Amino acid sequence: MAIHIRRREFIVTLGGAATWPLAARAQEPAMPVVGFVNSGSPGPHAPNVAAFRRGLKEAGYIEGQNVAIEFRWAEGQNDQSASLVADLVSRRVAVIVATSIAAALAAKAATTTIPIVFRIGGDPVGLGLVASLNRPNGNLTGVTSLNSEVGAKRLELLHELVPTATTVGILVNPTSPNADKTLKDSEAAAHALGLYLHVLHARTERDLDAALASLIQVDAGGLAISPDALLTSQIEKLAALTTRYAVPSVHNLRSFVTAGGLMSYGGSFTDSFHQAGVYVGRILKGEKPGDLPVQQSTKVELVLNLKTAKALGITFPISLLGRADEVIE
Repeated sequence: MAIHIRRREFIVTLGGAATWPLAARAQEPAMPVVGFVNSGSPGPHAPNVAAFRRGLKEAGYIEGQNVAIEFRWAEGQNDQSASLVADLVSRRVAVIVATSIAAALAAKAATTTIPIVFRIGGDPVGLGLVASLNRPNGNLTGVTSLNSEVGAKRLELLHELVPTATTVGILVNPTSPNADKTLKDSEAAAHALGLYLHVLHARTERDLDAALASLIQVDAGGLAISPDALLTSQIEKLAALTTRYAVPSVHNLRSFVTAGGLMSYGGSFTDSFHQAGVYVGRILKGEKPGDLPVQQSTKVELVLNLKTAKALGITFPISLLGRADEVIE
């Protein structure tokens, strides 16, 4: 009997030793998960994701140490944003970071409880994301950068670069949530400059070659590429096509110029992504998104590519070179 009792005590003791670490681990707080969704592709956004991580770090959160990030990319297909957001909602992430207009609208439609931080290049009040910039209320806040708002300026830059041109093209994705506003603003700007605006549509990557080829038929002197997830995801292809068809072009992103494009003018994405990261960190610490005013990133960058200009037989006027934030040689 004594031997039997000791054996039982041994089994209980061994079992306790084996299960205690598991119980201790179960009591450890779970690492919060941030869901990051964008309608574009990861490649062109690599610098922006790095800026977002810097913002998180400034707020006290380092990926893999005390926060996890789940990335979802729609690869330029705006209509995929809703399903990507739905997946993050089903996983009950702590915060959703919606870094494109389509993603932000999908996130707002998907949940009223999970905090949402958007990073967009548009008017969040006009888009219906928040009630006001100062007091967004609800579960959304975020950062806006000047992209759609400076579309008129991109046409002015083209006109300054190619003053003899009477027709310029604008490339838009008609499935973009901001397409109608972009066209309306651009048409008004073109009219003010005395230019005829030739509209090119691209719903998929396959449409790009034919769209740009059509510029030759209308003798367009330049091309403005509108902000959109699809067109951002195809930056390298657009840089190559605009060079092949010898069309002076302006994009909203610096990465278009580093990929061989001629010129870019738009809000600083790295600045706005950084600010979004800071906001996510503040929300993880307990602040409510509705109490955080929408931040407006007003930093705008003009970037020029001298090598591409030479290949196109174009000389940048001194007025443009003097205003450039960066000149790539």
